[in-house]
Amino acid sequence: MLASKKIVAFVPTSDYGKAKGFYADVLGLALTSEDPVAMVFDANGIMLRVVKAGKFTPQQFTVLGWEVSDIEAAVSALEKKGVKFEKYGMPGQDERGIWSAPGGAKVAWFKDPDGNVLSVSQHN
Repeated sequence: MLASKKIVAFVPTSDYGKAKGFYADVLGLALTSEDPVAMVFDANGIMLRVVKAGKFTPQQFTVLGWEVSDIEAAVSALEKKGVKFEKYGMPGQDERGIWSAPGGAKVAWFKDPDGNVLSVSQHN
């Protein structure tokens, strides 16, 4: 029933200003609308709603991720924008925070200003 429908992604924020700057200026997403409830960004044709949530505790797992063709280039570009990558100390994770999964995928995690865990990943 929903297989042919577009997904709408949601991320909570407690600070509209910081979230707006991060998603627009750091990640480069186009802000398409903003109201007292949510900011809407275009994430390559997917609607990303950054929702005003007040005080909340961010999840400790990835809530939003982007598939990239070159993870090294993506990590470098984000680092130049001030993004810090998470280092979890797990086997297969390098000094930059890029983890090589047993199946060949590569993932690097980072956080938005609210502490939501985001990722970039390269799948072979």
